[in-house]
Amino acid sequence: MSGTLLLKQSEIKELISMKEVVDSVETAFKAYAQRDVQMPPKEYLFFQEGDLRIMPCYVRSTEEAGVKCVNVHPHNPLEKHLPTVMAVIELVNPETGFPMAVMDGTLVTDLRTGAAAGVATKYLARPDAETLGIIGAGKQACTQLMALNEVMDIKEAKVFCRTCSTRTNFAKKATETYGFNVEAVETAEEAVKNADVVVTTTPSRKPLIKADWISPGTHINAMGADAPSKQELETKLLLKSKIIIDSWEQASHSGEINVPVAQKVLKRKDIHAKLGDVIVGNETGREGDEITIFDSTGLAVQDIVTAGLIYRRAREKGIGTDFDFIS
Repeated sequence: MSGTLLLKQSEIKELISMKEVVDSVETAFKAYAQRDVQMPPKEYLFFQEGDLRIMPCYVRSTEEAGVKCVNVHPHNPLEKHLPTVMAVIELVNPETGFPMAVMDGTLVTDLRTGAAAGVATKYLARPDAETLGIIGAGKQACTQLMALNEVMDIKEAKVFCRTCSTRTNFAKKATETYGFNVEAVETAEEAVKNADVVVTTTPSRKPLIKADWISPGTHINAMGADAPSKQELETKLLLKSKIIIDSWEQASHSGEINVPVAQKVLKRKDIHAKLGDVIVGNETGREGDEITIFDSTGLAVQDIVTAGLIYRRAREKGIGTDFDFIS
């Protein structure tokens, strides 16, 4: 019997592409919509400077199961020289509980979060969408752009974050990587004005995007809010838009909608659908020139389906290290 497969980030990078992650995440959303998934809402431990989240999941039809343990410590990069987000994923055999794999979950989290926006954009943006506005210029903005480039024919993009050098460097590297112009701009308004698709990737606790800045027909991927009291979009913008979420339990607790829900300004009846239900055809997606918003909190099923593909690919290619935890 093989031991537990250990996989580090550099090995995972060689095993999977963003296109494959987008496909895996779409599969995950479908499984969730079809009630093929056992997945309690993520649990939080709150610390003075950050938090720890536990995210278990079991996909019945494919017999994939596991748990992700992930932190969010916003001050890490500047104060501790560590990433804001770090994660570990354990895959287990549902029949025996044996730990099949323990792998870096930091890269998986970055990729599948970008991929979730890619899937949402595929189903909710206008088919002719070609301009992109990006708020934030960190690691998540990088994977958002990577995924959106898989589902859009991007002609130009604009990026804004508070630090001039960060947004300038992001724009320069992205332009060189993708071959279309990515412009660093000085305000959030300039980044999102007249954009076909907008993506927000910040940990802001104060709305950054005003309703008056967003044009009819725009699709917004709200990716940054992932804990109570975080909010990137003005409540007025939420109220005038068609809102699609990944999970009511998580979105109402810690997603983009959590603040207006807590304030009782936004109610469950104001949510149009879950993304998985749009994908499988149970609910409508975009209708005309309405503004659509995808509120993404991140589902454990996205991690486990993606990690399952990585595990199988690693076994096929003989990559990783076997370790016997129970000897």
